[in-house]
Amino acid sequence: MTKERPILTRPLPAKALSIRQPWAFLIVHGHKDIENRSWATRFRGPLLIHASKGMTRQEYDDCMGFAIRAGLRSYFPRFEDLERGGIVGVADVVACLPSDCRTSVWHMEGQYGFALRNAQPLPFTPMPGRLGFFDVPADVLAALTQHLEMV
Repeated sequence: MTKERPILTRPLPAKALSIRQPWAFLIVHGHKDIENRSWATRFRGPLLIHASKGMTRQEYDDCMGFAIRAGLRSYFPRFEDLERGGIVGVADVVACLPSDCRTSVWHMEGQYGFALRNAQPLPFTPMPGRLGFFDVPADVLAALTQHLEMV
């Protein structure tokens, strides 16, 4: 499979959120429109999607099974092909849905749902993740910008 050439038509956001793979892949490729969290947020706007470094085979298998049951019928990467430990895409947080308002198959019961729109993949850019929304260091943003200019 050839990789899509990412074209970013907006400024890079300086905030990011770490998400475990393969959920991050599903978000940045436009399949998953909700990120589930045990906490609510007032944050709205664009953010970088950071793929956490950790992922077990069981997490991968569970996610793949859920994605298929949710109707995903397109390419799903192999366990060893998922990029981890860095920025993998961008999306806009447009709402934080309460735990009792399930408008998407991706919104898990008992969780707040961060509604995501305009997701797209970006060139993988390594960096450590953090909990919650976090500021992306200027050197990482510069490296990502350079990657985008080269593709």
